[in-house]
Amino acid sequence: MSAEPDEKPKLNLTLTHEGTSIQVKVKATMTFKKIFDAAEKKFGKDPGTLKFHYDGTRISAEDTPGSLGMEDGDQVDAFLEQVGGGSCRNSRLRSDSPSH
Repeated sequence: MSAEPDEKPKLNLTLTHEGTSIQVKVKATMTFKKIFDAAEKKFGKDPGTLKFHYDGTRISAEDTPGSLGMEDGDQVDAFLEQVGGGSCRNSRLRSDSPSH
């Protein structure tokens, strides 16, 4: 009776951010939390500052390449999270205006 190696196939993924690409080799069962942490370190960003997307869909930390149906050679895009973006109102301008 011979034991078979319990080795899962690995995927090569490309992660891109602002024109820079890195290659990572991961198991299909690895959570993206580990991948995010490594990528943010490589891109020189603080943990939790990048948001990752695959085929236009945001990836959560609990997702795995296998759960997203990823294949060898797929690309993941990283973006800085944008906070806000609404119009800016300055109430001081109205209070400093002379009243009529």
